[in-house]
Amino acid sequence: MTASSREASRDITIGNATVAPGQSQLVELPFGRLPTQTILNVPVIVINGRRDGPRLWLSAAIHGDELNGVEIIRRVAERVDAAKLRGAILATPIVNVLGFLQQDRYLPDRRDLNRSFPGSPRGALASQLADLFMREVVARCSYGIDLHTGSHHRTNLPQIRANLDDPETERCARAFGAPAIVHSATRDGSLREAATERGNTVLLYEAGEALRFNEESIRTGVVGVLRVLSALGMRRGRPGGKRAPAIVRRSQWVRARREGMLRLAVAPGDRVRKRANLGFVSNALGDTQPIKLTAPFDGVVLGAALNPLVHRGEAVVHLGAVEEELGD
Repeated sequence: MTASSREASRDITIGNATVAPGQSQLVELPFGRLPTQTILNVPVIVINGRRDGPRLWLSAAIHGDELNGVEIIRRVAERVDAAKLRGAILATPIVNVLGFLQQDRYLPDRRDLNRSFPGSPRGALASQLADLFMREVVARCSYGIDLHTGSHHRTNLPQIRANLDDPETERCARAFGAPAIVHSATRDGSLREAATERGNTVLLYEAGEALRFNEESIRTGVVGVLRVLSALGMRRGRPGGKRAPAIVRRSQWVRARREGMLRLAVAPGDRVRKRANLGFVSNALGDTQPIKLTAPFDGVVLGAALNPLVHRGEAVVHLGAVEEELGD
């Protein structure tokens, strides 16, 4: 455990609640009101370990229609005993409460919360929510795992996205044990960027699709979070298990060369060779020659479009070049 991660797991005061060592509590952070004057709260599950150790935050539903992370956090919270935990976990299963209620990726003003960090208490709604989460959750931790799914009718292979040029981030990414680890720079305004700038070590987990539970994605996420807790010394046991089989530092979206109906021949997780057939796009009426989609390089399918109706130039297959194979 690094010196920077040794945080005293004493009483944790968050919002108007104080959680003692060895205790777990659901805390509700007030966040404005609906037009009906109904008070809106952001839920935070605080698991304050009996003994000292790192503090880690978990976040899900930053985009309100991304549901796998909500279930991942529920299952992790069920399996972690505060009396046996070192350090603390601050888990927010639904960050974008308004988007979640509307089953929508965005907030009511159509702003993307994950482009609004670190936020401001005097900014737009998304900026206020980002500021609240940074002050009440991220600022109390030195590690974080942000849970996401695919968007815009796309599905993702369970994968960790992280800055692999940072040794501690890479260590945690490998401990998670997802099928793929994708080296990824941070995006402006994202939670990962804002938390990293505060000194947090952050992983982003992508798996499955929006508005659906995918059991494989959920199980991989739960086991991955528990492995990271073990790697940080917060939970007994070794990370163990099967490690990620692929390290990806370069990826590319294969795009439709014409509008029409998409028929894919591959799925997330498939390995393909350069120039392999990925599928084809044809006229919906069948009166023209279908146009093939081919792999630009050897790789693994990281994500794919789900909607068969596509426009010219639309991203349909996300392919990652495998740089390194990891054994068991």
